[in-house]
Amino acid sequence: MGYDVHITRKENWFDESGPKIGIDEWKALVQSDPDMRLDGCASAVVGDGSVLRIDNTGLAVWTAHTGSGVSGNAAWFDFRQGNVVVKNPDGENLRKMWQLAQMLDSKVQGDECKVYGADGSVMG
Repeated sequence: MGYDVHITRKENWFDESGPKIGIDEWKALVQSDPDMRLDGCASAVVGDGSVLRIDNTGLAVWTAHTGSGVSGNAAWFDFRQGNVVVKNPDGENLRKMWQLAQMLDSKVQGDECKVYGADGSVMG
């Protein structure tokens, strides 16, 4: 498991209704950012040596993250159901998420509905 943080337009990221981020606008934003790359898939070797692969046309990686490429790490941004999701983000990821959210007229909200600000800390 882990803690997901979402770039969302909805009041709460899990709401069934409400404004969604469109896949085409997400792809356009990723393609306009020289530090982002739209990969569409990710794979990793798991404990038993098998390969876990995820395919998603909205899956992107932030190549400028300081941990990118270190021990096979990557900062993945996963487009899901009108939101963009990062699992277990660090402060650096949260700050990048906030920057992207500003361009998408969105907010950064954690699983427990806490909202994150420009510096990566919880607001309010």
